[in-house]
Amino acid sequence: MADPLRGTICSPFGVGPTHFPQKGGAVANQLDVSAELLAYVRRVSLRDDEVLRDLREVTAELPGGEKLLVMPEEGQLLGLLAGLCGARRVVDVGTFTGYSALCLARALPADGTVVTCDIRERWSTIAREHWKLAEVADRIDFRIGDAKQVLADLLTEFGAESVDLAFIDADKSGYRDYYEAALRLIRPGGLVVVDNTLLFGRVVDQAAQDADTVAVRALNELLHADDRVDIVLLPMGDGITLARKKQRETR
Repeated sequence: MADPLRGTICSPFGVGPTHFPQKGGAVANQLDVSAELLAYVRRVSLRDDEVLRDLREVTAELPGGEKLLVMPEEGQLLGLLAGLCGARRVVDVGTFTGYSALCLARALPADGTVVTCDIRERWSTIAREHWKLAEVADRIDFRIGDAKQVLADLLTEFGAESVDLAFIDADKSGYRDYYEAALRLIRPGGLVVVDNTLLFGRVVDQAAQDADTVAVRALNELLHADDRVDIVLLPMGDGITLARKKQRETR
């Protein structure tokens, strides 16, 4: 059985140590996390349970599942972010086996909703089973279809600036479209969270010119220059970018 806690680790959960000069010429390194240190971090910070562990185990056994698996720390971070921004309506682009939707739904009040979408229903049985076990199935609205269309439908259904948080973890070639659509939906002060923004380190490999890498690089450049949002790219997992939609200026 695959280790359900495995994941791509960047510095500090990372792609390697980053060096920063300190006074006196000493060098401080961000940690290149060992298995032992990662186990310690999880022991003192990860709040896990049987439902989450089982869903990771089931997902890791699927074709390509281990590669697509959301790290447990990332799931916990998503829940924390949803709580911090007082989310009641959340959009999750890229359901897969439902791990991110589950983590987000748990962070919402009883009348909150996660609208999650996927292009296919292939793994929906696994997702629905675990949402039910976690007692959050009534907070999750699962939609099948092209994400661009689902996001357009949500804009028609709920209106602009009607969503508190959006999480994007789907096909990379569509990232720019998903980001722009999500930003229209997000209220001022809300968050767009984008996964895989380091793409296994390929973003800095100029020999990597595949469609996914080119699309992620383009999104990263767009985000860096986008004055509609405040951003940070966290070197955690495979890169997680947080984009907070700015409040409107008052005159």
